[in-house]
Amino acid sequence: MTTPIYYVNDAPHVGHAYCTVNADAVARWHRLKGDETLFLTGTDEHGQKVAEAAEAHGLSPQLWTDQTSQRFQDAWQELEVSNDQFIRTTEPRHYATVQHFLQAIYDNGYIYRDTYRGPYCVSCEDYYTADQLDHGLCPVHGREVTEMEEDNYFFKLSAFEDRLIAWYEANPKGIRPDTKRNEALSFIRGGLRDISITRTSLSWGVPVPWDEKHVFYVWYDALINYLTALGYGTEASTLDTWWPSVHHLIGKEIIRFHCVWWPAMCMAAGIEPPANIIVHGWLLVGGQKLSKSMADNSDAPVRLTDIAPHVLVEDFGVDAIRYHLLRDTPLGTDGEFSYEGIVSRYNADLANNLGNLAQRIATVITSKCEGVAPAPPSGGPLAEEVARHAAAAVEAWDRFAPHEALEQTWKIIAAANAHLETHEPWKGEAGSGEVAKTLGGALEALRIVTVLASPAMPDACGEIQRRIGLVADPEAQLDDLLTWGSGNPGALVEKGDPLFPRRKADSA
Repeated sequence: MTTPIYYVNDAPHVGHAYCTVNADAVARWHRLKGDETLFLTGTDEHGQKVAEAAEAHGLSPQLWTDQTSQRFQDAWQELEVSNDQFIRTTEPRHYATVQHFLQAIYDNGYIYRDTYRGPYCVSCEDYYTADQLDHGLCPVHGREVTEMEEDNYFFKLSAFEDRLIAWYEANPKGIRPDTKRNEALSFIRGGLRDISITRTSLSWGVPVPWDEKHVFYVWYDALINYLTALGYGTEASTLDTWWPSVHHLIGKEIIRFHCVWWPAMCMAAGIEPPANIIVHGWLLVGGQKLSKSMADNSDAPVRLTDIAPHVLVEDFGVDAIRYHLLRDTPLGTDGEFSYEGIVSRYNADLANNLGNLAQRIATVITSKCEGVAPAPPSGGPLAEEVARHAAAAVEAWDRFAPHEALEQTWKIIAAANAHLETHEPWKGEAGSGEVAKTLGGALEALRIVTVLASPAMPDACGEIQRRIGLVADPEAQLDDLLTWGSGNPGALVEKGDPLFPRRKADSA
């Protein structure tokens, strides 16, 4: 499981967090299933933008990247991201992999030397043709481009047009969703041009092994990070183990690089293209409160890049932010990010539903069952409803739809709350069988909720499990954990403070 590696010309922001938390939740889900899982993220540290950012801050490129890369690592640690590796493209192992990989492409006859003339966008680190520009501006950033003329090495992308189309046809689910697959395929069918892969006007990059005057252009260096993590080209390579099961999660703005250039580069080097690429949309800033609470307290319109993850965590807590990022914007579509939206989702789903259910169950078990967890009934309507929604949640997690998985999980919470409202165990006689059966069923539903929601909210789910007397079993199988009646009757149940105290809509 991979994220894109993030560019270190600036600090981590909530757009980075959206992608990383989604990838983390999926990785956690597969570990929960018992799948052997390797989760990779990191930072992209070469190129003109980085060199310019370092100069603007009066630092060397290496010192600037050291500082900024650490900010990403700190942000992911604060958001409970469980990556197994964090790769930096300035690492010696990455230099060795890039040179080995591109030397293979060069030796296979797919790299040649020529002169590049045309528009170049520093922000994109990308070349354009005149007809690709938007009224003379970069089509992505809306900024002026630079006319470049430079001695470069080129990759023969045009030689892979037919092979890429054949690969797309043979792998109809290799790129998801279908709209993004069709977008990439349309780009290929529109005709591919060879692309520059080196620079001579820049020294901050991986040196070209066959020509020391050149360094590799940042995108080619960056894409190869996925192979660096697997030890490609070394005796310790795990490429054969992991590459057939690789899943790239990327933003829609880098479809061309990952869904056209990268598969062709892999073909040219003699390895298979990545098996699965999942494309997510953009978070769009909305709401009136955001600029005052999340950014710099100025009156200027706030951009998504102004919103630091640590500010959100300080305000709402880790689990609430992770839940919001996963629940409110389905992978593949654009979504609105606003302060009001976070507060609304927090109060409705976390305070009123999950938090209230956990508090209510613990309180009534304390008063009616002497704080001892009762056993659930062997079946019944609640058990059937829980099983139905749990199966749907499992299916959604498996197909990279965390928002649907959480929606189904919250239907279990709604069913458990309705079950309590119907039977009103707080009105029953303490110690009675009917009260115990009602509370045992609600408690079992809550336990299953904590299993299904744990990839999204590991801390909150772990705390609920602790309060209801569950002891984590690392050997437990997911099917067993989701089987009705697999709880721990007889355990002591603890009330504790509310997990998610309600928030006022205007709090900051």
